[in-house]
Amino acid sequence: MMDIHKILKQLPHRYPFLLVDRVVALEKGKTIRALKNVTMNEPFFQGHFPHRPVMPGVLMLEALAQAAALLAFDALDTSPTDEMVYYFAGIDGARFKRPVEPGDQLVLEVEMLRMKAGIFKFKACAKVDGELAVEAELTCAMRAVA
Repeated sequence: MMDIHKILKQLPHRYPFLLVDRVVALEKGKTIRALKNVTMNEPFFQGHFPHRPVMPGVLMLEALAQAAALLAFDALDTSPTDEMVYYFAGIDGARFKRPVEPGDQLVLEVEMLRMKAGIFKFKACAKVDGELAVEAELTCAMRAVA
């Protein structure tokens, strides 16, 4: 549906902060399913934790937000510009259900609940092998850079 080359055109993030590898399903203005392949080469594993590498929860939420941004840009038939920034505005009900380790593939599932005046509300979760790893409601805002 959307390979890394298309993702790089839609998201301003770059290594080591680009956390979406592929989009496998996209229903305009409704849902997106994307993948994040977690490898031992990720820079955060050097310190989180050297004896037992675990993907930080905040980065799982960031991966979900990046997938949500792809859904929002597609819903608006737009792409980000240097004059626009897509911000986190809120995270509600975040729950972490299982650790995510090197070798896991995070399946990012995001549903758009609301879109109004540049404010977006999403229901999001990430799973590994069908098992829930994290869930949350995300609020994001698209704003012009002053």
